[in-house]
Amino acid sequence: MKDKIATMVSATAIYLADDVKEALKKAYEREDNVVAKRVLKSILDNVKIAEEEKRPLCQDTGTLIYYIKAGENFPLLGELPAVIREATIEATASTPLRPNAVDVITGKNSGNNTGENIPWIEWEIIPKSEEAEITVMLKGGGSEGPSLARTIPPSLGVKGALKVAIDAIFEAGAKPCPPVIVGVGLGPTGDIAMKLARRALLRRIGERHPRPDVAELEDKLLRAVNALGWGPHGVGGYTTALDAHIEIAHRHPASLAVGVAVNCWASRVSTLRVTKHEVKFLTHRFLNSEA
Repeated sequence: MKDKIATMVSATAIYLADDVKEALKKAYEREDNVVAKRVLKSILDNVKIAEEEKRPLCQDTGTLIYYIKAGENFPLLGELPAVIREATIEATASTPLRPNAVDVITGKNSGNNTGENIPWIEWEIIPKSEEAEITVMLKGGGSEGPSLARTIPPSLGVKGALKVAIDAIFEAGAKPCPPVIVGVGLGPTGDIAMKLARRALLRRIGERHPRPDVAELEDKLLRAVNALGWGPHGVGGYTTALDAHIEIAHRHPASLAVGVAVNCWASRVSTLRVTKHEVKFLTHRFLNSEA
């Protein structure tokens, strides 16, 4: 399992997921701003070269964040953190990934993308299950610029919450390497809202929230962000964001917390499933035939 996770991490760094590639292609096809079109063409060329040369598609291979949906009866439940840490070290050496884990006090780089509480792991335990799904996100540092958590008066409502997100993208400008993917979390406290916002980035491009009223808000947010006009890498054009996703939790009557998380165009997310009989790649599926 360690080797499979390491393989997934390497593939995530090298091969952009199909949904993101298709979104970039569509953005290129509809763009009529000459400079923006050239930038999008450069991005698509970059993706192609990374695949052909089997090298990371961005020099910043990010912080490794894992999301685990594990059955309560999954036999390796207690061993998963150690396995993931070892897989991270293996992938860092074999891909190679840029070492991005720096001690916040001393400034010393660990050299292998592990350290205090890193790689970060988010857990979800599934009752009466013996399987596990492991998702990795390679979270680039540059796109963290607009990310924030803020608590606003509930009287400002959802409109006020979305304004927080739009203002954050506007103020960031070209810094997060647009076209971006925007994740927004709404809930009772800042930490919950931020976790929801980060989880929103795991969804595929075009995938909408199951609640129709939230899905409608996602469409409104996407239109508003693209209306800012920053365009790819800030040169103008139609596409500042490839998509916008919102996750929600019931809030406290006296507070409305807003989390904003942003991925750059190199949105690197991949998932595998572990069962009694096999380890199967759910996103970068070509890996299944190579296994």
